[in-house]
Amino acid sequence: MLNFSKYHGLGNDFIIFDGILDSIPSEIILGNSVLISKICNRNFGIGADGILLLLPGNGNCNFKMIIYNSDGSQAEMCGNGIRCIVKYLFDKHHIKGNVVINTISGDISAKIDINNQIEVDMGIPILDPLNIPCKLERGVNGLPQGKLKIDNLDFNIYSVGMGNPHMIIIVPKIKNIPINSWGPILERNHRFPASTNVHFVEIINSREANILVWERGAGLTLACGTGACACHVACNLLGLLDNKSYLSLPGGTLNISWTRPGQTVLMKGPSKFVFSGTITDFYALD
Repeated sequence: MLNFSKYHGLGNDFIIFDGILDSIPSEIILGNSVLISKICNRNFGIGADGILLLLPGNGNCNFKMIIYNSDGSQAEMCGNGIRCIVKYLFDKHHIKGNVVINTISGDISAKIDINNQIEVDMGIPILDPLNIPCKLERGVNGLPQGKLKIDNLDFNIYSVGMGNPHMIIIVPKIKNIPINSWGPILERNHRFPASTNVHFVEIINSREANILVWERGAGLTLACGTGACACHVACNLLGLLDNKSYLSLPGGTLNISWTRPGQTVLMKGPSKFVFSGTITDFYALD
């Protein structure tokens, strides 16, 4: 038997297994991709964009988070996932004030306000192509950039790392983008050796933009926290967005702040409890 809780951040939903309160089977901790994809299946499993494992921390970190995408692949970082874990910690472990959570991409500090809005210090954005990783050249603004053609259309592409790789494309209208056909192709573009998250951005004004998301390992999702941060950084360096912006994704809006290269990105947004339950026999999932 395995207890779980389901949370979402702007519709980006996750199954949380608590390794502090319960014993998590080693198959899940070690990332059995078949089992994880079955649990995340929306027809035959619980259904989610990914799985979050909460484990004891060490050193300066209160807790540790391991992230698996719905296809069973492991993610380095997840902005909506970290907000879901923080909300879960406040709900179940009754923590107060700041919390520091260890992830593959580093230690993440977060806090929750009286309106249940969660602010996360997402760290310093990565602009070095080698460390993103991507095979793009840095432009005069320090932003990795290049060009690509898809369906005989030419696009300028940009990249920012937020502990995981992101491709950003500025378009006049996101409603015209065939995301379900372009997303899988762009996710595996040869200039991104570790594959990439893909974001189409429609600028509204210097404080607002709309984003369409295709997540690496999960496909079309309603929101991507690290992606929103990457889009803000890229658009700020391009002179399209101010230091603070409101980025609207299909599942809702995130407030992103960033001042200049070398400084951390702050992300603020909600997370909500959906339901909890127990898997009585996860080997029986089909």
